[in-house]
Amino acid sequence: MTPPSVRTGHHPADAPWVRTRLRTAPGTAWALALLVLVTSFLAALFPRAVEHQAIEGLRHDITAADPARSVLELNSPQPSLQLSPAEREAAVRGAALKTVHDKARAALPAKVRPGATDSAYGFRTSRPTPALERWLPRPEGADPQLNYASVSDLRGHATLRSGSWAAVRGPVTEDTGEVEGVVTEETAKALRIVPGATIAVPTRAGEHLTVRITGIVAPRAPRSTYWSAEPLFRTPALVPEPETTPPSLDPPRYYWTATVLLPQDAAPALLGSTGEPEMFWRFAPDSSALTATDVPGLRSALASLENGPGLVRLRAVAGDDAAFRTDLDQILAGYDTLRTAIEPVVTVAAVGAGTVAAVVLLMTAGLIGGRRREELALLRARGGSLAGLGGRLLAETAVVAVPAAVLGLLAALPFFGSARPWPSVAGPVAVAVLICVAVPVGAVLPHRRPRLPGTRDDLMHARPSRLRTVAELTVLVLAVGAVAGLRRRGTTGGGDLLLSAAPVLVGLIAALVLVRLLPWPLRLASRAVARRRGAVGFLSLTRAGRSSAGGALPLLALLLALTTAAFGGSVLAGIADARDRAAVLTVGADARISGLLDAAPLPARLLREIRAADGVRQVAEVQVVSGVPLPPGADGSGMKKAVVLGVDPDTYAKLARTADLGTFPADRLRAPGSKDKAGSTVVPVITSPSVAADLGDGPRDLTTPAGDLRVRVAGTLPRTAAVPDHEFLIVDTAALTRQWTTTLLVAGDPDPKALRAVVRHAGKDISVRLRAEERATFVDTPMQRGAGGIYAAAVVAGAGYALLAVLLSLLRTAPERTALLARLRTMGLTSRQGRRLLVLESLPHALPAALGGLLVGWATIVLLASGVDLAGLALFNGPGTTVPDAAPLRPDPWSLTLPALGVVVLTVGAAAAQAWWAGRRGSITELRSGDPR
Repeated sequence: MTPPSVRTGHHPADAPWVRTRLRTAPGTAWALALLVLVTSFLAALFPRAVEHQAIEGLRHDITAADPARSVLELNSPQPSLQLSPAEREAAVRGAALKTVHDKARAALPAKVRPGATDSAYGFRTSRPTPALERWLPRPEGADPQLNYASVSDLRGHATLRSGSWAAVRGPVTEDTGEVEGVVTEETAKALRIVPGATIAVPTRAGEHLTVRITGIVAPRAPRSTYWSAEPLFRTPALVPEPETTPPSLDPPRYYWTATVLLPQDAAPALLGSTGEPEMFWRFAPDSSALTATDVPGLRSALASLENGPGLVRLRAVAGDDAAFRTDLDQILAGYDTLRTAIEPVVTVAAVGAGTVAAVVLLMTAGLIGGRRREELALLRARGGSLAGLGGRLLAETAVVAVPAAVLGLLAALPFFGSARPWPSVAGPVAVAVLICVAVPVGAVLPHRRPRLPGTRDDLMHARPSRLRTVAELTVLVLAVGAVAGLRRRGTTGGGDLLLSAAPVLVGLIAALVLVRLLPWPLRLASRAVARRRGAVGFLSLTRAGRSSAGGALPLLALLLALTTAAFGGSVLAGIADARDRAAVLTVGADARISGLLDAAPLPARLLREIRAADGVRQVAEVQVVSGVPLPPGADGSGMKKAVVLGVDPDTYAKLARTADLGTFPADRLRAPGSKDKAGSTVVPVITSPSVAADLGDGPRDLTTPAGDLRVRVAGTLPRTAAVPDHEFLIVDTAALTRQWTTTLLVAGDPDPKALRAVVRHAGKDISVRLRAEERATFVDTPMQRGAGGIYAAAVVAGAGYALLAVLLSLLRTAPERTALLARLRTMGLTSRQGRRLLVLESLPHALPAALGGLLVGWATIVLLASGVDLAGLALFNGPGTTVPDAAPLRPDPWSLTLPALGVVVLTVGAAAAQAWWAGRRGSITELRSGDPR
């Protein structure tokens, strides 16, 4: 006969099962609800954080990019000469250009369709023309080259500083002889232009168009796309003359180039210019509504505009020869590359922390089932079915877990508002399903068969079943496959979830191996302690050996947490190491002081003052000679150029060894040169590999501004401190005919302010670069910063769940330990011996977990290091930055040892605290008659 408590129906007078259970054990219900709520909150928050940092990184990459790259620009040549002069002139006036602008804007992708604020359109010369006025500056004797542009809404984007705004005086045609224009303050200062000055622009007819400068203006937003899409609108530039063929040994001359701005309706006057004028329409992309999911569609739309149906639509409004240009697609490609490199590495931390959380949920389910074992055994003995018991346990668990999971989801939604809500649902659902299934299944399965009283299920006598062996072998195969796949494919290729779970699988295998091996040292230690006097050691090892054979879950949680912490800590340490390395590669030393373009000589007084500065340990003087032509290669290839570095062998070799940038024996460079058959002295040089291949094995002649040399390759280096990203030859300065110092490489810890003060007094064209400042430039990308924060949070969450796993493991056996101490105290056990007993009992599990976690963490990092490249997570390839070839993952000693020590300290501390608390309570309660403990 089925008892009333387990019948499928119930009498109206019966109390509902769920309400009764919640009232009976409210503490357990609240604790379970809190655990599910926190876990659901974290599970819902993770995808939101990942998506948010991806969106912020995308928007940052677009807005922070150089406007010349991100701008969407449509160009069209000047109107056809087959048109009448009036039609050509009308086509370049403001009204016609604005009509095309509005239609072209409507054809742009909606996700980046800009407003009219930073957009610009007009008519400009595409090729600069020489300005022959004698009053214009010529730093090296070359005539300045000027562009001319009529641009829209100039008055709305600039402020008049002096003179008056340029205006159109009457109708302007292709034959107009004079127009007015303005220049920016920077252009006026560099080219010495004042209001009233005139510039003659050559025309195709052999005459000149006179441009009269009426005013000087200042940009209102100098960094906006309006001014920065074509920097010459705002700022003039010194540019070198084009190289000649064959290349000249003389250094190139530099000349000024700038842009003169004309009124919009003055554009027809440029039709006759020799500067090949063209129409242009520029659009600044608006990324405020752009999300990471929009990137594939946007890249496809941009490809269509550059060479596809989109371009056909643009040509329908701008002309058959119109061309669309943008580097926004390259920015998006770089974003995709960075995201592809970051996401798998972050997923490794997420999988590790999530697995630890799942193990803790399973341990919680086991603890609940263990506490109710006698209750369920009684109900089973009275005829209760497994399905009936499981259904009631499911109901009472779901009443607590489902609302807690919903609350966790709702609590996570306000965070990271730019992320979509639906990806956050899967995590809380998985948490609720796991706990709702684990509690009834874990509690009911032990009651499938009757269990005799006194049956032991301890660690020392457990015999693994065949099913468990098959499951462990399956996990082993998965782990081997994941590790092999990660080592072969790496995380940069967008690895799947199995690859991201490789550290977790390695930790799982280690936990299973430890559980199988742990009885052997326990048996040996028990036999050794049994021969010694004193009962505390024997009792502690015996108690440790009689712990449940199902103790794999606490050990698994600890190993996974330690592996995740070691892996995550090594990732964070690897990021710091990669950025330090990149900073050293970029600067070459702790500080770099160089003249203009690394070519201007430094004054001797500066060398003495730098050597005497505080914090300076070593200074290497380098003579940098750029653009030295190499002899033609053996394969007849064209002439190549390299950088010749004149150095003191001893000083430079020591500095390179300190910075770990291309170390070499100083004697190899300083060795006296031999003489060839012609009697010429052959100077030994150390070169980059490609230069060594061009020079070959025999002596070769070099002609440099510092003197002629006959050199022979004495060694090669992949890079060197003075020019880490160029092809180079290192030569002893004593072998150069003309010697001067252009660069100082400083080792030490100099004061930046004092160092710059010394340099400032030596000259205004001397630059200072510090490794510490260069290092600080690698923390500005939101995606990298967000990924690092997510990884650190995942490691902290995993550590928190590991702590909870330790406490749950101790809580499960706490009543039994307390009763044991009470019984032993009646036999004369002191409080001190009780503390020793509990501490020694916890060590056989804590020490293997700590040592195993340390070894597994180290082995995981070593196994997976070849497949994990942290360059994408650590570095942002900004301009002028030299990045290392790779940023491999290396074991971090602190990340390995500190968590392992923390496990031992935590376990010992918890055991000591339990012994102290049990000592404060009386023994009467623990020694009640009939107590099963």
